[in-house]
Amino acid sequence: MRSLPLPLALTARLTPVAVLACAGWALSSGPAAPQAAAGHQANQQTSSQSSSSSSSSASSDPSSTAAAKAYGTAPSPCTSVPAATVKSLVPGAKTTGKEIPSTDTKLRRTCSWNALQGYDYRWLDVTFEISESDQAATQEYEQRVKEKSGGGAVPGLGNSAYSVVGLSTEDKQQTREGVVMVRVSNALVIVTYNGSDFETKKAPGTDEINKGAIKAARAAVGALGGGQSDSQSG
Repeated sequence: MRSLPLPLALTARLTPVAVLACAGWALSSGPAAPQAAAGHQANQQTSSQSSSSSSSSASSDPSSTAAAKAYGTAPSPCTSVPAATVKSLVPGAKTTGKEIPSTDTKLRRTCSWNALQGYDYRWLDVTFEISESDQAATQEYEQRVKEKSGGGAVPGLGNSAYSVVGLSTEDKQQTREGVVMVRVSNALVIVTYNGSDFETKKAPGTDEINKGAIKAARAAVGALGGGQSDSQSG
């Protein structure tokens, strides 16, 4: 976090040596000397007042004050998605979820739900990340979008949102995964939702995974305090 700029140093006071020098000059300069000395001191006072005024203006300049952050801490991720939504996306999972340990829970928190019901497996992660500013969050969001090519924007969600779905195969078992990233002011919401069918070796359809990830993202953004709530999702 940037530190606030310090006020400009106040003009230094006259040193005793300078005062004595002025006094000596005034005594040795005849009748006009007192007026000259008075004028010299007046100029110094005016200069000091001008410097003090400049310092005061600089310290009160709005541009010198850091912008307030919309979000200072990450909310609880395990309560961000309603129980009904968890049940529909991850059948058989405990709706309370499991929070993943974090090195700094004020800046990053993640909750995970997963379950195998029959042969169908589903996994859902919701992560909140708090940046120091809107600009920092925007840069992080744009970088992550670049790393996840092939997706598209999700309108009406946060300040900006992006969704992408991918298919992977390992030992002939398919897994389809959807990722939704949302920026809301200085916060990022990242949702990962994937699934597999261990009987058919096939993965759920792209539409199912994409809609499920977006539904969870809407709920999470609503819990953050912005965007659309889960009740508004399609």
